[in-house]
Amino acid sequence: MYIEKNYLNKYICIWLGAMFWIISLMIVVGGLTRLTDSGLSITQWELFSGIFPPFNDVQWQSYFNLYKEIPEFKLQNYSMTINEFKVIFWWEWAHRFLGRLIGIFFLLPLIYFQYKLGFNKTKSLFLIFILICFQGFIGWYMVSSGLIDRVDVSHFRLSVHLIVAFVILSLIYWNFLSYKIVANFKNQFSQNLIILFIILIFLQICFGAFVAGMDAGKIYNSWPLMGNNYFPDDNSIHNLFKINAFNDPSLVQFIHRNLAYVIVFYYLFILYLAFKKRKTDYFKILKVIGLILFIQIFLGILTLLFGAHIILASLHQIGSIFLVSSTIYLLFYNKKIN
Repeated sequence: MYIEKNYLNKYICIWLGAMFWIISLMIVVGGLTRLTDSGLSITQWELFSGIFPPFNDVQWQSYFNLYKEIPEFKLQNYSMTINEFKVIFWWEWAHRFLGRLIGIFFLLPLIYFQYKLGFNKTKSLFLIFILICFQGFIGWYMVSSGLIDRVDVSHFRLSVHLIVAFVILSLIYWNFLSYKIVANFKNQFSQNLIILFIILIFLQICFGAFVAGMDAGKIYNSWPLMGNNYFPDDNSIHNLFKINAFNDPSLVQFIHRNLAYVIVFYYLFILYLAFKKRKTDYFKILKVIGLILFIQIFLGILTLLFGAHIILASLHQIGSIFLVSSTIYLLFYNKKIN
């Protein structure tokens, strides 16, 4: 029984590790879908028939005609040719195809491991599957927001879609670490200290989605000032405390910038505590987090300076995957030994 359990744990780790990288790829492709303005190219939710792309000119024309009915085409892309449409179609199709692939690749092994280990030992994995299914619904809910009165999807729905993706990624990584059966660090931090750090990072990801959703990275392409001042030239400080601030591109960019500074100072505070209290177990992971954090900020600055260039913006999003993963690693090894 012990040998079989180790055997199963090994394969669960392989499976969860593979799912981690597939979902990371999904996040990257999703970001590129947004950056290329491809998210509204498929205007219908086809759960099964949408698995297959168009195979002939008639099918291509049918998809293109549906796209012509939405505001994005009528108000923004009215001169688009069918060949140009195919480019944005393939990004959205790949994003949806990966979503279906993730669902299948997660469900089938889950059924097998549940049969071998029982529901109690796999219930956390079933929660992840429920979130994966929910994510599909959120994705369509997001797309539907751009089909009637807008030329883009709602940045609020976009942020929910992205946050749920990172929650799924984090839970998969947490379970992966759990099945590895490794020892905890000694002389631990307060768990709430690390949780607050993760909350700040997730909040920053949320505002990053706001920036992407409103194309706010294409304005104020200077740093550290926004125009001629630290605060954006086109705004008043009083507007920052109004609920409508979340709909204002310049204010959203301002918050995104300054939240990055808050995260850096909070990280330095954790690093200070680690050295002051000689928490030597933490030195390596904190150095890794610090390196990722400063690379991420550097990429964020370059993304701003170059007007949200697609490659830089995508690298900036990839950096967030590594930052979240490394902080989840820190949280896991900081948990109390049962």
